[in-house]
Amino acid sequence: MSATTLSTSAPERTPTPAPVRADEGRIGLRANLRHIGALVRRNALQIKQDPESMFDVLLMPVIFTLLFVYVFGGSVGASLGGSRDAYVNYVIPGLMAMMGMNIAMAVGTGMNDDFRKGVMDRFRTMPIARSSVLIAKIVVEIGRMLVATAILLGMGFLLGMEIKTSVLDLAGAVGLSLAFGASLMWIFILLGLTMKTAQAVQGVAMLVLMPLQFGSSIFAPPSTMPGWLQTFTDYNPLSNLADAARSLINGGPVAHSVWMTLAWAAGITVVTAPLAVAKFRKKS
Repeated sequence: MSATTLSTSAPERTPTPAPVRADEGRIGLRANLRHIGALVRRNALQIKQDPESMFDVLLMPVIFTLLFVYVFGGSVGASLGGSRDAYVNYVIPGLMAMMGMNIAMAVGTGMNDDFRKGVMDRFRTMPIARSSVLIAKIVVEIGRMLVATAILLGMGFLLGMEIKTSVLDLAGAVGLSLAFGASLMWIFILLGLTMKTAQAVQGVAMLVLMPLQFGSSIFAPPSTMPGWLQTFTDYNPLSNLADAARSLINGGPVAHSVWMTLAWAAGITVVTAPLAVAKFRKKS
């Protein structure tokens, strides 16, 4: 008895089409704004579900204010011709610049983590502009920066800081800090997209942050520094921001520092934002 072999052909599998990438040139402004709004709500909901992600924003202003006022306030305040109270009015505007830079660094590490954990894979099948993902992240981080600045100013008022100009000038100082911080976020987003790990992003960022922060007028007057360091401080964009915020709150000439800060913010954004978006498109 011969065995009969039945030959059945396997059903053909229809290939799954590749995800359609959104052509940003075909997405209108209104649709782009809707995408950004939806992603902002998504990111804000993530913060609500993970309140620990706000610990740095809530605690950093308190810790840094107490640290610098009570450790350096006596000696630096004396060099300013006053006491610790004089240093409060000097350092709080400077710390506004520092807060923005530290929070901007967190954007880069967060972006790197999102790619490594596969979060960004979900956006590949969505008909959204790639830039909307980055802009939404920046909008949420600006909100976090605003919370940190409010806590910082609250600590300053508790320690005796005075507004010697007007509330409008204070708002201008806050807005200037937010604008400059937002421009720095593009640098750290680009860094987060380039480096392989979040630890590498943080390590490189700290190498940049430390010289810029301590080689500036944030914590002490440049007149107390060596001549070569004063030259570096004069061209440091953080010094321009700190001096502008200080003059807006305490009074004094503001035009040069404000325009220099805005020029730095615009220049950084014009150079790094297109690079970050291009890198994001290529990686996603």
